[in-house]
Amino acid sequence: MPRPLVVGNWKMNGSRRSTAELLEGLLQRWQGVHKAEVAVCAPFVYLAQVGRQLADSRIRYGAQDLSPHDDGAYTGDISAAMLSDMLCSFVIVGHSERRSIHRESNELVAEKAAAALAAGLTPIICVGESLEQRESNETLQVVEAQLKAVAERIGAERYASTVVAYEPVWAIGTGKTASPEQAQEVHSFIRRQLGANGADTPILYGGSVKPDNAEELFRQADIDGGLIGGASLDAEQFTQICEAADRIAD
Repeated sequence: MPRPLVVGNWKMNGSRRSTAELLEGLLQRWQGVHKAEVAVCAPFVYLAQVGRQLADSRIRYGAQDLSPHDDGAYTGDISAAMLSDMLCSFVIVGHSERRSIHRESNELVAEKAAAALAAGLTPIICVGESLEQRESNETLQVVEAQLKAVAERIGAERYASTVVAYEPVWAIGTGKTASPEQAQEVHSFIRRQLGANGADTPILYGGSVKPDNAEELFRQADIDGGLIGGASLDAEQFTQICEAADRIAD
């Protein structure tokens, strides 16, 4: 069974002051040895600050996106090598907001995952369906296509070096949450799609996870933790979610 993992996705939020305060609060609350692993994915401009503040802690960090290109004339893009140089551990690829707002295709997401792996980063590969797709009973087909594109690009055997996050688009930032049963159904499907190569791949749930629903979600057989949005901006709430992940490892 994969080690429980909770990752905070700060999205486009923060300042130097609020980042320092958030990390200080998290470090004060998340001390000692834990069975769950914790990480935060910060905006590019704060990665150096995050790295300095977390340098002597057990909390890892990463970025929210990357370029599929190694280098060159791609103004405004950030390469995997740059993130590795900043000592990032993780990078989120294919978040629903990137897929919808920036029109990222399954193939582009796969290219980004490949770039991350080539640089020694762990890609957090996001998959999930829209409300319209769920209501049309297309959830599993959508998720299968998203995963297939990645497998075709990186090779199914590389799933062992990734994290997968299921995030139903209709539950992100809406206050709505997939029921534990709904989430488990999709997580179980993802586990089967990953096959033997993904036996130890953490599969996270993302979508309005909060302290009051985290443990029930995390206790599902194939949910190994969470990709946390809004609640990760509050040190107390985020720590409570991390503690819920710690308890499921007992």
